[in-house]
Amino acid sequence: MIPKQMAAFLSAALPEQTWRNRLRREGSLAFMEFRINDVDRLNRLGIHPDKLGPHLVVCMWDEREDLEVGGYLVIDNLAMGRPSMGGIRMLPDITPATIFNLARGMTLKNAAAALPYGGGKAGIVAPEQEPPEEVRREIIRRFAHLIGRYRPLYLPGPDVGTNDNDMRIIAIENGIDSALSKPVEMGGNRIDELGAAAGGVVIAIDALLNQMVRLKTLPQFKTMNVPQRGDMTVLIQGFGAVGAHVAKFLTNLVPAPKIVGISDAHGYLFRGAGLPISDLLAMRDEHGLVTFPYFLTHLINQRSPHPDVKFANTPNDLLREDAFCFVPAAPIARYLDVDASNAPAMTVDRMGRWKMIVEGANTYSPDPSRRAARLRMERTVYWQQGVVIATDFLVNSGGVIFAAQEHIIKTPEHLRFPRDILGNEEAVARWLEKHQDELAELAAKRLEAGIKQREEVIRRNMKELVDFLIADPDMLPLEAAEQISITRIANRERLRPIRFIMEPLTLIGPGVSLRQAAQLLIDDPNEMLAVVDSGRLLGVVTDWDITHAIARGLREDLPVTDIMSREVITVHPEATIPEVLRLLESHEITAMPVVEKDGVIGVISSHILARKTLARLLQS
Repeated sequence: MIPKQMAAFLSAALPEQTWRNRLRREGSLAFMEFRINDVDRLNRLGIHPDKLGPHLVVCMWDEREDLEVGGYLVIDNLAMGRPSMGGIRMLPDITPATIFNLARGMTLKNAAAALPYGGGKAGIVAPEQEPPEEVRREIIRRFAHLIGRYRPLYLPGPDVGTNDNDMRIIAIENGIDSALSKPVEMGGNRIDELGAAAGGVVIAIDALLNQMVRLKTLPQFKTMNVPQRGDMTVLIQGFGAVGAHVAKFLTNLVPAPKIVGISDAHGYLFRGAGLPISDLLAMRDEHGLVTFPYFLTHLINQRSPHPDVKFANTPNDLLREDAFCFVPAAPIARYLDVDASNAPAMTVDRMGRWKMIVEGANTYSPDPSRRAARLRMERTVYWQQGVVIATDFLVNSGGVIFAAQEHIIKTPEHLRFPRDILGNEEAVARWLEKHQDELAELAAKRLEAGIKQREEVIRRNMKELVDFLIADPDMLPLEAAEQISITRIANRERLRPIRFIMEPLTLIGPGVSLRQAAQLLIDDPNEMLAVVDSGRLLGVVTDWDITHAIARGLREDLPVTDIMSREVITVHPEATIPEVLRLLESHEITAMPVVEKDGVIGVISSHILARKTLARLLQS
């Protein structure tokens, strides 16, 4: 049964006619699909298509009456490769626009991480109140069946409201390679337990610190003093899964920077000489939150007007303290803003004195109003106050890099679940126990690859960020970050075989008349017909051939073999976009049939390239 809040949203957003025309059912499963050219309907859903996407938006639910199960899937962009990759978020207030924004973040994050996957995201509309564990498991299981239809396009992982065990359930239902961030027993790696994203943030802090001196060529950084790592001070907003791991990993560095401030939901702690992080981590393991318990344990009886450690029960006031590096790691999209009416954690006129911000939390949004607000903030923070910002998708991609190894390093055929045990938890458990040593070895191999790739990619991102900012003093950090990802997408696309973007070509026999061919061309968007006989390409008929025949006064009933172009330039489906462009330009043509040994399989043209490739983004 479609969740009530989802039904209310869709009924208000989409006309009844859309429901009738778009709703497709497969047993109890219901789907409504929208693509990038469905601009009006996507706008009604709160999604504004642009040059990158979305490729596909799906509203889906299970119509069985015993349980409300439904949500959304957004495949934003597939230029980096198929399938897309991104987590499943499970919250009561999920909307298509929310999932689209997150999917766009994954497009840029996967590209920045140089991963061969597009960007996607899914969302489960959760019950208003936390359901019993068995009900929750059933919701995940049924949602697995909904997204199972899109396995060639989407690989899920955990996100807010879901976890590694949920990925285990999806793998049991859909196959061992159908989900990422699975338990080690399935050959995966528990990303949160390993602190994969936090580890990437720490690498970014260290790498950006090494690059900071290069920014002194820009006027706003001219007088900046860049400390040695052991003298660097750090604030961490949010001492949760990411923030606590960032603190732990930073203190393990030699020499280690000083973490002078942290915050959580109850308040913040600050100590200029550095906080006792090992004690705070132990307290977090015991209590979950640390700032108020630390106050009760260590500070409540202190009567000094200037205590060694400052505590305040206003978490956002941490952002008023000074440090060289600030790490937003709390689930707060607007940690800074120039406009107080947008309800940021802090306005820029009240922020502390920092020199770099490394975003551990997901803050990016393609929404035009939010992006405009972000750029306004950066104009003040970066240009006027001289604070460089490492955007989230450049630095917190450690989780997706680790998860991607579960697909990059393939599961051997003999370790994949047999089809007849899918959905049978007990049978899958026996299978896993039987192959536990091999799967543990596979998990270790994937972990090693993830650690290596995370280090290489994030250090390169920090160098490229500074390269862009130095090369163009008018560029803002967000624009530089987007350019890094878009450049990778465009470069990847140039090497992508054209079989992924070619379009169908109408095939006709040699006996078709000139008049019939002209009628077909009127309705054909690719302005070309292939003349074939027993699968063999004899020639092509184009608009020019028809126009030339009419100018010569030829009869309309003549067969197309009398007017077709016989010397045809063709291309193989594995050719790349640069190869196609060279052929089109050198032969001064606008379209070519795509041919392999079995015959004509499609067409590629300058018009298709203009519509379906991203090279033009580099000029915008």
